[in-house]
Amino acid sequence: MSTNSANQIVQGVGGPGNIESLTHCATRLRFQLHDASGVEQSALEAIDGVMGAVPQGGDRYQVVIGGGVQTVYNEIMALPGMGGGGAPVDAAAIKAAERAKGPRGKSAWLDSLFEYLSDSFRPILGALLGASLFITFMSLMSTLGVIGNWADPRTELSPSWQFVNLCWQCVFVFLPLMIAYNASKKLDADPWVGFAIMAVLMLPTYTSFGENAQQHTVFGFDVQTIDIFGVPLTVFDYSSQVFPPLLMAAVLGPLYKLLKKVIPENVQLIFVPFLAMLIMIPLTAFLIGPIGVYVGAGLADILKSINDFSPFIFAIVIPLAYPFMVPLGLHWPINAIMLLNIQTLGYDFIQGPMGAWNFACFGATAGVLLIAWRERDAQMRQTATGALAAGLLGGISEPSLYGIHLRFKRIYPRMLVGCFVGGLIIGIGGGVTTNAFVFTSLLTIPAFDSVILYSIAVAAAFFTAMVLVVLSGYRTPEQQAEFEAARDAGLQSPGPIPLDDSAHGVATAAALADAETTSATAGGVAVAEAPTTTGTVRGAITEIPAPLDGTVVSLSEVPDPVFAKGTMGGGVAILPSGDTVYAPAVATIVAAQPTGHAFGMVLDGGIELLIHIGIDTVQLKGEGFDVKVKAGQKVEVGTPLVTFDRKVIEAAGYPLITPVVVMNTKKFASVEQIAEGETKVGTPVIAVEAKPAT
Repeated sequence: MSTNSANQIVQGVGGPGNIESLTHCATRLRFQLHDASGVEQSALEAIDGVMGAVPQGGDRYQVVIGGGVQTVYNEIMALPGMGGGGAPVDAAAIKAAERAKGPRGKSAWLDSLFEYLSDSFRPILGALLGASLFITFMSLMSTLGVIGNWADPRTELSPSWQFVNLCWQCVFVFLPLMIAYNASKKLDADPWVGFAIMAVLMLPTYTSFGENAQQHTVFGFDVQTIDIFGVPLTVFDYSSQVFPPLLMAAVLGPLYKLLKKVIPENVQLIFVPFLAMLIMIPLTAFLIGPIGVYVGAGLADILKSINDFSPFIFAIVIPLAYPFMVPLGLHWPINAIMLLNIQTLGYDFIQGPMGAWNFACFGATAGVLLIAWRERDAQMRQTATGALAAGLLGGISEPSLYGIHLRFKRIYPRMLVGCFVGGLIIGIGGGVTTNAFVFTSLLTIPAFDSVILYSIAVAAAFFTAMVLVVLSGYRTPEQQAEFEAARDAGLQSPGPIPLDDSAHGVATAAALADAETTSATAGGVAVAEAPTTTGTVRGAITEIPAPLDGTVVSLSEVPDPVFAKGTMGGGVAILPSGDTVYAPAVATIVAAQPTGHAFGMVLDGGIELLIHIGIDTVQLKGEGFDVKVKAGQKVEVGTPLVTFDRKVIEAAGYPLITPVVVMNTKKFASVEQIAEGETKVGTPVIAVEAKPAT
């Protein structure tokens, strides 16, 4: 991605001044904005190198880049105003300030939980990916008979192969320390203090306590205890454990803040870390650590019980559940259970069925890529190619999921069929296990115990999803018509058209249709030559009539800041007195939503007009709307666009006020309201003045 694209992303989210903080994960830029209401999703997605844009709760926004996200992040932070005063680099401090503002909504705690889990794992994804490929290499060598069963601790390996084994063990043995560092940092505690607290439980001396420990049974678990100053200490092997460091950091974070409040600032450097360690080391060793082990073991036992009861059902349910778990962040706890299974059972039974989901996801992306090649869609080719490479080689589903699948609703049902087929094959075969934690990609197939069964299952999932997407397409008929109009006009693919209030997005008509535009020059001013029915042309002024009966008011009275602030463009708003919207001019319909709540059109002369019936009426999902036209249709003055039932809209509590907006306002010298009060269809309400020709 070029520096220009990085700058376009920054401008697309409102400029440096609108960015409170910027971080990134494995594939996405994660923006915390001052105000996300004015961000146009379609504009961001049209930027070269952007695979998708995802609005989040509050004023958070994610931009999907793919595997090159680190480079893009660096380019953005190097822009003027970003590294200095424009946008704070200290994400932790900014997020703390955001939390101090108060609740972000009913699900704020859930958002925070998933963000906590994600940020605790995200920085170590690279190390986990690297380790998984070392594991795959060892599995391949074992399969070829070069070495024995590397996963069996009783197998004696030569020093050379033991050294290779250390290359992945270093990551998983010390995983609790990495997570303790990240989780503590996430909660604004000193990450090295969190690291040190967890390190106590992993010292060789601590582990050796088990040699003199007494055996007990607690909640069905065989545990070892030893007396420490008369208090029984439960001794565990905390290698590869995930839940203990997560719980430890969850307690350390609030404790650290409390200590900073009560300890004088001039001695905080000494006594805050000391007291935090004094409290947390015994608390973690005696209570939090064992609780974390029990929680993880309990969750693992629940899943194991389901798998033991019916591996067939388990193998189908897991791949069908994952497409909904990953967007919510629910897969992070499952990843922790996978690691725990390997440590306690010596194998994991979740990753095999999960592979069916991953490859169905990648297959759907491959289907989109084939369609993009066939339809000469350069932008989607780029997006799908990057997403497919990240998936097949790295086992990372987010570029496909956020960059493509969540943007086009037709993909998910077809992808789920692929998930079902892959899971069904694994279930019929009795299940697939692995001795190590790996990312399910082409490169890690040898890590699974039944390579043939697993290969057949993931191939079936991949090609089923791919074929279904290719046969049915991934765009709705409306989206397809809009894309073809854009392509035939020689423009980039606009992607899906989010004409909905929740995302505050509207299609840019110039990117959707080949407007029939001609011009003549009069006195050095470009004047649109259009039929008189398009509006009264007075020199460089084009007047746009009202599309419905009602009362004309200023856009500032619309109860939606995107319209009220003129973010979408200049125009007027009309409080309807009738129930039918008519075409105000000769035009090409470029966006006619099935819900009937919004229409985008290009008027002869190049004016891009949006008519948005009511606010938040997209939530009615078409109830009360009778759409009369479709995308790509040419309409004359007075052609009915939609009839709406006022009673249905009013009963649902949605405002009927209807913005009529010139979306490409910036291309004109001015867009002015020229009427106020009662109006009828055909009465001029907006005057558009062309810019002087250059």
